[in-house]
Amino acid sequence: MNTPEGLDARSVRRWFDRASKTYAGVASLQGEVREELLARLDFFDLSPGVVLDLGAGLGESTLALRRRFPRACVIPVDLSSAMLRQGVGRGSFWRRPMALCADTRRLPLADGTVDLAFSSLMLQWCDVPLLAFREIARVLRPGGLLLASTFGPLTLQELRSAWASADTTPHVSQFPDLPELAGQLSAGGFQEPVLDIEQQQRYYPDSMALQRELQALGARNADHARRRSLTGKSRWRAMTAQYETRRMAQGLPATWELIYMAAFSGGPARPLAEAGEQRFPASAIRRRERP
Repeated sequence: MNTPEGLDARSVRRWFDRASKTYAGVASLQGEVREELLARLDFFDLSPGVVLDLGAGLGESTLALRRRFPRACVIPVDLSSAMLRQGVGRGSFWRRPMALCADTRRLPLADGTVDLAFSSLMLQWCDVPLLAFREIARVLRPGGLLLASTFGPLTLQELRSAWASADTTPHVSQFPDLPELAGQLSAGGFQEPVLDIEQQQRYYPDSMALQRELQALGARNADHARRRSLTGKSRWRAMTAQYETRRMAQGLPATWELIYMAAFSGGPARPLAEAGEQRFPASAIRRRERP
């Protein structure tokens, strides 16, 4: 869980600390995405010496990476110390833990000392992913691999729309789209970026069930512009009424847009193109529909 530049960093840390005991019970989507990202390692011929698990949380991906690369030094990194502590009892790896409680934008590691950076669903907490990409590229050796997943802008679009009908302040975090990520990867010093995107739709009995799940995950709205006072009953009723208009036979739908990316370090970091222009190869974009 990386501290984002434009979000409320203290709240992000606090929410994930609180969620350390409830996260595992509700993180089914996160587990699916983690397994998909781990499976994508099969596409690369890797024998890494040092691996970073960025946004390691409870350490499930750390354990999987250690099993896959038993000779490697696999280091979990997370902003939430409570998440890292909660993972101490998980598996034999944690009996000799070497973990970093750190911000991905400011890694306490020397240049060019990492072979593989793995990050499953952490980058959505960076409203400027470029800052994280530059730091990851710094610690990766030339030719080192970044393999990551994050949420796209259509994530929770139904909830966002329902809240927009009831309140002018943001209630759902914004996520960068695929072109933004591709441009920031290149600007951050990565080469040959390959990205693809897919969507999943999940269903909930009511809007409160979705909100409870997000709270248990620690995935709350951290926008600095969010309402700091309690949400009034009238606004809550307006939101739920609007959301109910989307009800389907399976329940209330919630879209999760997933972006997967792989890129190699080695290019010099450079500024983003002016006026919001971002250039990257068309081959860097792929769309994959889940059957």
